Amino acid sequence: QVQLVESGGGLVQAGGSLRLACAASRHTFTSKTIGWFRQAPGKEREFVAVISRSSPSTSYADSVKERFTISRDNTKNMVFLQMNSLKPEDTAVYYCAAGSTYSRTPALYNYWGQGTQVTVSS
Repeated sequence: QVQLVESGGGLVQAGGSLRLACAASRHTFTSKTIGWFRQAPGKEREFVAVISRSSPSTSYADSVKERFTISRDNTKNMVFLQMNSLKPEDTAVYYCAAGSTYSRTPALYNYWGQGTQVTVSS
């Protein structure tokens, strides 16, 4: 089994910041591409950011570029999503996911965390 656990969600005012964390087993962390996705009520799950297992390479959705930063900490077996300048439109359940390919497509990720709620008030 592959275990992914998100944390760090909460309620924040517009313009504020949150730091999400995705904890994984060492094997999962070192062998998988890790992506962040989000799903707002009534909306489809959408790509947010991804980081490859090596190099590492990163990619971001246009809607979060310049505001969010994905990073990988091998000493902690964790992936982080630093979210700055948050907007109400960022409100969603945020999921981390692991897969064997570097992709923006949710269907290509094999393992998913339980999600953490991020709510941005105006």
